[in-house]
Amino acid sequence: MPVQQSEADSGSNFTAGKTLRVLPFFLCGFLLGLGLCAAGCKKEGKPGLSPTRIHAITRELADAARPAAPAGSQIRIGLQASDRDPEATDHLDITLFPAGPNSSSRAEITKIRRSLGAVATRDGLTEQPSESREGILFFYLKRGKPTHAVHIHIGSKVPEQSGNTLHPSQGGKLAIILDDLGSDRGAAEGIFALPFPLTISILPNHEHSGEIAQEALRRGYEVMLHLPMQSVANEKPEAQELHPGMPATEVASLVGQFLQNVPGVVGVNNHQGSQATSDYALMEGLMPVLRERHLFYIDSRTTTATVAYETAQNSGVRSAFRNVPFLDDVAEVAAVRRQLELALRGAREKGEAVAIGHPHPATLEALREVLPQAQAQGVRLVRASELAH
Repeated sequence: MPVQQSEADSGSNFTAGKTLRVLPFFLCGFLLGLGLCAAGCKKEGKPGLSPTRIHAITRELADAARPAAPAGSQIRIGLQASDRDPEATDHLDITLFPAGPNSSSRAEITKIRRSLGAVATRDGLTEQPSESREGILFFYLKRGKPTHAVHIHIGSKVPEQSGNTLHPSQGGKLAIILDDLGSDRGAAEGIFALPFPLTISILPNHEHSGEIAQEALRRGYEVMLHLPMQSVANEKPEAQELHPGMPATEVASLVGQFLQNVPGVVGVNNHQGSQATSDYALMEGLMPVLRERHLFYIDSRTTTATVAYETAQNSGVRSAFRNVPFLDDVAEVAAVRRQLELALRGAREKGEAVAIGHPHPATLEALREVLPQAQAQGVRLVRASELAH
């Protein structure tokens, strides 16, 4: 009987001879498929961390180390993980400087490692010790693959300060957030050309939102989501934004969409939002979403009626708020320069200050002129995350 007819017949019509001849082919195919499935299931069951997520954890580790480390410590990060080099890991280097001959470096290191360990546990990382000629070196791994190298060591002396520069523990801290990135690659490049630890906040769903975020992460910048929220006047609204009356499930869904569009986000501040941030119900719907994603919140304070910071604090979300005037309501170099001087003074007097501006050419020029003087005025420029408590 032709093979074609045999394949069309029911199983009861197969002869024993034909069954024996056909069985090996079915058996081989079955076993091959089973092997491929097993390999595929193993791969899907143990996904690695993306470079973007590794970078985000690196910043979480650095943020955890700062309050645990003694004053004057140096904390540096290296964002080395990449898709091009699967073996590369991010680096966290922590240098401690003894306060005196009787200071207990061992106790300080233990405190830092405890803080780092809490982050590692939360992110599902395991620790692997390693040998080091200086200090302590260990790796964090995700399912056996190294993702982070951490080096904690003791410096020989506190870094020298210029004559009229205050010790970091004596001066103020200033975080400068530049909003509204996403549409203009040139504006982002202007920020990247400045040698300062600025924080950028990116609007979602704009032409260059994703690529600007990726480039910022590659260069070591801290990236925030500039979360669109409804304003009282509803002036120039975004296509999608949070608004009063929005159910909590819809808030979570929309924020999730925005975060997919802006990779590597570690915190959030509101875009506009004078109507939204004054609505308790909406803010109470937002904060659990941020808490679950380990994101901090900066209240831009676009209205005096805002309840966003208060709600964030009550919800256990690390948070801060803009506490000096906006830098560039008047986008002229001289005007921005004056606002920057107010921000520096606010940082000295309050100990910590959060300033917000935009990537206008005048703003970038004023930053270039004024910020080199910050250290001499006793102000240390920091990332926004460092001021979120």
